[in-house]
Amino acid sequence: MQRTLKTEIELSGIGLHTGLEVKVKFKPAAEDQGIIFLRTDLEEPVKIPADVDLVTDTSRGTTLEVKGVKIGTIEHMMAAAYGMGIDNMTVEVNAPEMPILDGSSRFYIEAFEKAGIAMQSKARTLHKLAAPIVYSDPKKGVEYIALPSETNRFSVMIDYGSKVLDTQNANLNQVEDFAKEIAPCRTFVFLHELEHLIEHNLIKGGDLDNAIVFVNRMVSREELDRLSQFFNKPRVDVMQEGILNNVELHFQNEPARHKLLDVIGDLALVGYKYNAHIIATRPGHASNVEFGRKIKASIRREIKQSEIPTLDLNKKPLYDINDIKKMLPHRPPFLLVDKILEMSETYVVGLKNVTMNEGFFVGHFPDEPVMPAVLQIESMAQCGGILALANTPDPENYVTYFLKIENAKFRQKVVPGDTLVFRLDLISPIRRGLCNMAGKAYVGGQVVMEAEMLAQIVKNKQ
Repeated sequence: MQRTLKTEIELSGIGLHTGLEVKVKFKPAAEDQGIIFLRTDLEEPVKIPADVDLVTDTSRGTTLEVKGVKIGTIEHMMAAAYGMGIDNMTVEVNAPEMPILDGSSRFYIEAFEKAGIAMQSKARTLHKLAAPIVYSDPKKGVEYIALPSETNRFSVMIDYGSKVLDTQNANLNQVEDFAKEIAPCRTFVFLHELEHLIEHNLIKGGDLDNAIVFVNRMVSREELDRLSQFFNKPRVDVMQEGILNNVELHFQNEPARHKLLDVIGDLALVGYKYNAHIIATRPGHASNVEFGRKIKASIRREIKQSEIPTLDLNKKPLYDINDIKKMLPHRPPFLLVDKILEMSETYVVGLKNVTMNEGFFVGHFPDEPVMPAVLQIESMAQCGGILALANTPDPENYVTYFLKIENAKFRQKVVPGDTLVFRLDLISPIRRGLCNMAGKAYVGGQVVMEAEMLAQIVKNKQ
């Protein structure tokens, strides 16, 4: 089932890049909302959905943007939400970035545990990957693959070609282990990167308590003293292993585990739930996001493919033309449905064979015959009428009148020889004789037309 928080909870800390005091309030949310950030420091609060397609900057963490309004450094919080299985949550934040805290997901996990997790009444939709999804960037030496799997697993390898930070690997075989094995792992940076950030005034909230700093060259006492002033520390030293200020690692491979944390946080922006074994080589935020976009696009293609009705020519129709004539008052040349292939209480699949001897082709572009768009709509409406009438005990005594047609789109022309397959789904349950439906028409697996319709079921006058 979908999950949210049991109660709201607050958390505060310093923004890494702005140096601002950031206050965050995590609130429960309704099913299917997803995770939404709400910038409350603006005159008009702005909602920013946690969506990989809204990522606009990955240079110093992952940043989302809607109409010029940004929220940055979201990856550690998103990883914690994924690790706790939170589907729906509103994140109110009074700054353009989330607090860095200790550079890990630990404090987010603790906040969510304190708030509690509530099971919701609606099930998650779990998508299966039809095939492996691969992304690579040869210039960066980056490679990713998502393998179809029964569970979620993550494997990461990092390699910076440095003596102080050698090649490392990290794995997470069960998401349930995230809080213990991955969440405490802090972000890290090399000294030369740190100096560049300091020179450009980019880490106003930086502190040796919220990042591991690796030193891969000789550093003078004078330089260390300058760093101690910047970080407001009495003294900054370098460990024998090449880490500033004698920071103890939580795990021997803490850097690789943190990169795995970042992968999880960035891929949580895909928005769809799916099972896969994610294998990432030399990952970074920019590549994580590109890989996430590729996964999202693949899942969306699979969803669209699954919506296409399958046509089995050997299968006996649910209703043939004689059955349809008993339900609908239409007669040739205005009876525009040949078969009903499938039907339930909430959807119907019907078929119309478009032939050259249709009466309307005589005058509608006779040299290049095209089925009129209005008749495509009428044909779809008749399929919908059968769905509406099938829910009445004596359909022969009723008729459907369409009251409204909205969002009609015609994507490809329909010509003689085409087989039009319609699928209509109820948008809402039929109430008081009103039937609201969304339909699509397919030719050869391609959408040629779609529309939303509102019909009224009326009893025949005696």
